[in-house]
Amino acid sequence: MNKLLISHVALITGAARGIGKQIALQYAIEGCDIAFTDLVIDETALKTKAEIEALGVRCCAYQADAASFSETERVVQEVLAAFGQIDILVNNAGITKDGLIVRMSEAQWDSVINVNLKSAFNFIHAVAPVMMRQRRGSIISLASVVGLTGNAGQANYSASKAGIIALTKTTAKELGARGIRANAIAPGFIMTDMTAKLPKDKLDEFVSMVPLKRGGTPDEVAKVALFLASEMSSYVSGQVIQVNGGMNG
Repeated sequence: MNKLLISHVALITGAARGIGKQIALQYAIEGCDIAFTDLVIDETALKTKAEIEALGVRCCAYQADAASFSETERVVQEVLAAFGQIDILVNNAGITKDGLIVRMSEAQWDSVINVNLKSAFNFIHAVAPVMMRQRRGSIISLASVVGLTGNAGQANYSASKAGIIALTKTTAKELGARGIRANAIAPGFIMTDMTAKLPKDKLDEFVSMVPLKRGGTPDEVAKVALFLASEMSSYVSGQVIQVNGGMNG
């Protein structure tokens, strides 16, 4: 069976662990070479790199602060030097610094907006000229269900993810004529290392709000990311696909 992403190169931000890692592995299974970034290339990142390479594709890991415009430009040039092309961009880097609006500090607001939203602009800005020359490309950005609904205690995170959605729709309109598609994925309650640390009562509370009565998995998000990266979605652009078990249906 032909692999869906053979001869493709994907650049994925914040992919040493969690959803980003699972997307990288899903792409690698389909024959895609992988370049990924993380704030620190530590033992975890190197293990992820080895897991990707074990699937028979090339992989490079790059240390970079995705919120830095200049570091983003550097990384994209290094990826081009190593791989010669960038066919898929996945904006996955993100953090949370929760708090009620009246108690949220300026630093909490700025750091989340910079890492979650500015980083997506940085990478789209740097990769778009490459894809325009190629006259092809798929840009996939990780939003969130709270970017559509809001969430008490997450004004910064909700605003950053709503911004991702608007940025995605604008990117689709601006770059579509060059054969570039842009879409967003809005996960709901996904079981990651971070959510696994929640107290059982809080975990049960979140699960109770999901019509499917369970949390999602990073693999279920990655399969949607594969769809959006491949020719299976060749006429899909400017869309937000929710992966949330029906909680915002």
